[in-house]
Amino acid sequence: MSDVVLETKNLTKEFKGFTAVNNVSLRVERGHIHALIGPNGAGKTTCFNLLTKFLVPTSGQILFNGRDITMAPPSQIARQGIIRSFQISAVFPHLSVMENVRIGLQRPLGNSFHFWQSEKKLSALNDRCMQLLAEVDLEKFADTMTVDLPYGRKRALEIATTLGMEPELMLLDEPTQGMGHEDVHRVTELIKKVSAGRTILMVEHNMSVVSGICDRISVLQRGALLAEGTYQEVSNNPQVMEAYMGTTSGALEGAH
Repeated sequence: MSDVVLETKNLTKEFKGFTAVNNVSLRVERGHIHALIGPNGAGKTTCFNLLTKFLVPTSGQILFNGRDITMAPPSQIARQGIIRSFQISAVFPHLSVMENVRIGLQRPLGNSFHFWQSEKKLSALNDRCMQLLAEVDLEKFADTMTVDLPYGRKRALEIATTLGMEPELMLLDEPTQGMGHEDVHRVTELIKKVSAGRTILMVEHNMSVVSGICDRISVLQRGALLAEGTYQEVSNNPQVMEAYMGTTSGALEGAH
């Protein structure tokens, strides 16, 4: 029996007669980088919103480390160690990179920031901040105003603030969206690096990213699970090719 961190059983979400997520049963194994892919409108974001409790499922179950968290509120989900990046870790543009990470570290989950803490207390967090910045290759940008960071580096900062919340399961929502080739490569390498000892579930459009770093891939189409397996397995699946390409000829390569 494999070690499953997150499992969904027949997860379903309906909006006024429209089924956005339809009986999805996922199993995310501990230590894996697991991708959720699919054409536009496949239900990937709705699925993420259900997992982080931004939405309540119509039916089905969500289990985290074997515990039923289907009806748990978002703050409780975060406290248990499911942290979604690029949503809750939006950066403050007019603070330095270091200050952004420090705010992330002092955030008691589900509560407000403690802006009134003394500078002395806050500077005690600086060593941990620098460790996190080192993990995402941002040490030399510690004193840079966040607004001045290149786009790809801002994404790295968001990952650093997410890591500061010590996630057991990191959910990354389209981490390379809108990036040029160089940034895509840097952020892909970064995800691979920070995945050591962690589990990552990511929604991603860029197939070269998915093929390069993911252990397992779940393909959604029209809200339902179409296929699951390694990149090799899903990319050779005729149904997956058809979903992406509108044809059974051609490959998944380059389908964004």
